[in-house]
Amino acid sequence: MLGLRQKISLGFGGLLVIIAAVGLQSILQFTNLGASIDVILRENYRSVIACQQMKEALERTDSGILFNLLGYVPEGEALIRKNEEAFEKALQVELNTITLPGEAEKAARLQELYGQYKKVLRRIEDQEETIASRRDAYFTSLLPLFSQIKDTADAILGMNQQNMSDANDLARLSAASARRQMYFFLVAGTLIAFGFIVFTRRWILRPIQSLIRSADEIRRGNLDLVIRSDSRDEIGHLSEAFDAMAASLREFRRTDQAKFNRVQRATQRAFDSLPDAVAIVDLEGTVEVATESARTTFGLWPKTKIFDLPSGWIANLFNAALRTGQSLPHKSPHNVIQHFVKGEERYFRPEAAPILDAGKQPTGVILVFQDVTQLRQQDEIKGSVISTVSHQLKTPLTSIRMAIHLLLEEKVGPLTEKQVELLVAAREDSDRLHDILTNLLDISRIESGRDQMEFHIVSARSMVLEALEPFRRTAQDQGLALSVELPEDLPEVWVDPTRINHVFSNLLTNAFKYTSPGGKIVLSAKVEQEFVQFSILDTGRGIPSDYLPRIFDPFFRVPDQGKETGAGLGLAIVKEIVEAHGGIVGVESREGQGSTFSFTVRRADRVSKKEMRP
Repeated sequence: MLGLRQKISLGFGGLLVIIAAVGLQSILQFTNLGASIDVILRENYRSVIACQQMKEALERTDSGILFNLLGYVPEGEALIRKNEEAFEKALQVELNTITLPGEAEKAARLQELYGQYKKVLRRIEDQEETIASRRDAYFTSLLPLFSQIKDTADAILGMNQQNMSDANDLARLSAASARRQMYFFLVAGTLIAFGFIVFTRRWILRPIQSLIRSADEIRRGNLDLVIRSDSRDEIGHLSEAFDAMAASLREFRRTDQAKFNRVQRATQRAFDSLPDAVAIVDLEGTVEVATESARTTFGLWPKTKIFDLPSGWIANLFNAALRTGQSLPHKSPHNVIQHFVKGEERYFRPEAAPILDAGKQPTGVILVFQDVTQLRQQDEIKGSVISTVSHQLKTPLTSIRMAIHLLLEEKVGPLTEKQVELLVAAREDSDRLHDILTNLLDISRIESGRDQMEFHIVSARSMVLEALEPFRRTAQDQGLALSVELPEDLPEVWVDPTRINHVFSNLLTNAFKYTSPGGKIVLSAKVEQEFVQFSILDTGRGIPSDYLPRIFDPFFRVPDQGKETGAGLGLAIVKEIVEAHGGIVGVESREGQGSTFSFTVRRADRVSKKEMRP
């Protein structure tokens, strides 16, 4: 059985043979034609020219003789000498180009006649002879020799012309034969090439097309396909390899399907055991796996399109996670949504995180809805208790502060130095306790929403400069470098000016408190899509990395920061105010190198007119 290489070699070899045969035949025919033409030009042409030259020279010699007989002796002699030389030269050419049968005899006869002609010519040229005898010699001897020489030259000329005509006919016949042979070889080559094309389609193209169709079927998932091939060449081996590959894929599919089903069931069970609502969504927004809580609470059943759900914020959260490639919380106050489950009010903290492959490309999104109902209830109870306790403590604390104030003013009698010292200490502690109660009440009101924000469109540049003004003298007194870095195109912001001024004041106070003389504090701003971010950088003592996650928790104070630290409520209030504005607050710090606190507020030009209405 021929292999694919042999089949291709056979086909191209046949074409090569035809091409070689046509080329060789063409070379032979062209060689023969060249030879025929060479015969015409080389063997006969010189003889024809020589005979014509001899005839012309003989005629002019005869003219010179007539000039001589008529008395023009010098002219006649010059003409005779010149043409005798031309005749003899042409005669010599003819004697040297004898090529045809019988041509040699005629050339010898021509030479003999010319010898006789020259003898008679000498007698006629002899001036001692009488004119009558010279004329008689001309007409009786020279003129017949003249005719015989011309006839002999004509005979030689005719022989060569006839041979040239025969050679021309032979060349024409050779050319016609060459054309016929070329036509034959061209037709034969065309038929062989067509046959090779037909066999190529049968041997190569058709099996390859069958393999392509089979590969497409396998690509579409038809692994039950069986590829048939009667060929035993390389394509046949390739077909067998495709069959073996499809069988292996069928086996892999069977084992992988079983493994996938097992993993899917285990994953579903693990998901159902989770307390939170969790769902995995593919790139098209179709739910693949979901916990029982996600299915019953949010309608995230498998094969459900999240874009078809009535809760549009789920689709927005999904799109934002895919667009940014980062884990994102839902943009709502305190990142918590209210949802009713069987008529019961519940609170959830939604979050979406993209699922990335090895190339950091998203393959889906995981949605997590953490049930924070109990935490919110606990916060409400805690807030209620704090608010109640704060209110209950504030009244007696006010009386205590008033009593201390009256005693220090000695309204009820003079005080000793020791009594004044004790009362001053008591006043400082009561003032500190008053600040703590005030902050607790502020936090409680902000968290509960009772403290209504009064939002206005404010120039960000004016707001920063106004917040910074009270600290310029402090910077000079403490030996600190205070600077502002604001872009020229800083947009207006949508804020409660009083509350945001409190944020700036708290962060700047901390920066001044923990920065040693010779350091610097920089207040800067930059635009980030829908927000404007403000940052306060200092070169102070910094915050250890272990404490950064808790820095905004209420009552948390970094250890070993000195006695000047407060109750740990300032940053907690900052966080509540910023989040009430729809922004986020953060910190970056390295111990011994300083800290950078930053927060964001919304741009006024990105706030809808509906939100701006009172």
